[in-house]
Amino acid sequence: MASIRPRERSAIIQSLRAGVTPRVGLEYIQVGRVNEVKALNQDLDNIAEGGGAFRIIVGDFGAGKSFFLQLIRYIALEKGLVVINADLSPDRRLFASTGQARNLYKELSRNLATRAHPEGNAMVSIVEKFISEQRRIAEKEGKDVERVIKDKLNSLSELVDGYDFAHVIAQYWKAYNEDNEDLKNNVIRYLRGEYTTKADARRDLGVRAIVDDSNVYDHIKLLARFVTQAGYKGLLVNLDEMVNLYKLPSQRARSSNYEQILRILNDCLQGSAENMGFLLGGTPEFLMDQRKGLYSYEALHSRLAENTYAKIANVVDYHSPVLLLNNLSPEEVYVLLCNIRNVFANGDKAKYILPDEALQEFLVHCHKNIGDAYFRTPRNTIKAFVDLLSVVEQNPELNWKTLIGSIQIDKETDGESLISLDQDDTSISTVIKQGEQPQNNAQDDDDDDDNLTSFTL
Repeated sequence: MASIRPRERSAIIQSLRAGVTPRVGLEYIQVGRVNEVKALNQDLDNIAEGGGAFRIIVGDFGAGKSFFLQLIRYIALEKGLVVINADLSPDRRLFASTGQARNLYKELSRNLATRAHPEGNAMVSIVEKFISEQRRIAEKEGKDVERVIKDKLNSLSELVDGYDFAHVIAQYWKAYNEDNEDLKNNVIRYLRGEYTTKADARRDLGVRAIVDDSNVYDHIKLLARFVTQAGYKGLLVNLDEMVNLYKLPSQRARSSNYEQILRILNDCLQGSAENMGFLLGGTPEFLMDQRKGLYSYEALHSRLAENTYAKIANVVDYHSPVLLLNNLSPEEVYVLLCNIRNVFANGDKAKYILPDEALQEFLVHCHKNIGDAYFRTPRNTIKAFVDLLSVVEQNPELNWKTLIGSIQIDKETDGESLISLDQDDTSISTVIKQGEQPQNNAQDDDDDDDNLTSFTL
């Protein structure tokens, strides 16, 4: 393996130690998931050719959903796509009436990434790339730049708020031509969804529509069309922690968000979405709970149901909208630990901190502590191993055998509720902590009408 840059090495180690997915250097530690990556790779090619894609990535807590989404993000950037990603939270969701949906759009636009700007905040560079290309065309054909820009963006008018979007892009050229930094900043504020009132947007930019809770998905479609016209292959939207929709206490709020997911799914799978794909990461409970999950919404249940023939044949349908992440095997976890050890050594085998024997002893210890969870949901296993490497690296005189025997490793849970998926018979078991009541974090949510009420006559 080639030498690893210090910046990437540090980012990988710090991320793994915190139990989160690294943003860089994924190729140094990736193992397994060959068929899943191949299936998503075909989806990315389909997006680049003008089609749409929709996938729900399902796996238990700690099973590697976020890592897988980041890996696909990395591949999409290498293929020339633009990627936006965000984690859903009580303050960020697909549909709301008090700003939570707009907060999601703001987070997505903040994380807008290209191959040249993989860390995010690429909105300015995309707009300037588009303006520069239209300016070159105008000079070549002897036309007015603003006229060329409007002609190029004419197709946006068929989409919701497309006329205003095109007008705002034209305003950026005006600001560029007049060296007006305030106007430039106002354009970027609009594209990032940072305007809170239509009056401010009309005063600054002369437009009547802004990004709000009711049109977030429409503006994502506008963004997909725009980045394609700017010379990119398409737009990939990564949404993780979808379980936060499942945790909404109001049945009406959940249904409204599930309706948005249904709308996205229909657009992507029916051919209405062009150069755009969605990856949603969630737990089995988010998908399969018949009372509060996606399966509680009948239209989604019928579209996302498991392929009956694949189930009968005991095989995986990798073309299904739902992709269940297979657990890593013990052998793949061993390879993963070898890769992490290699990262610590900067790719130099002579600098390995621990011998192969130590890795085997560590896995045996993990198996004795938490059983097969050490490879089914390996997040805590990885965190413990990174901690071990860090201690031995700083204190080479320590005996690794003594350290391994004293390591305490806990099973991975979300701390609230968990539906575990048995891959043999796809049975679902629910475990809910006693004595906990859900909290209503959204102002527009009603009282939870799902909970039963106890009373005495």
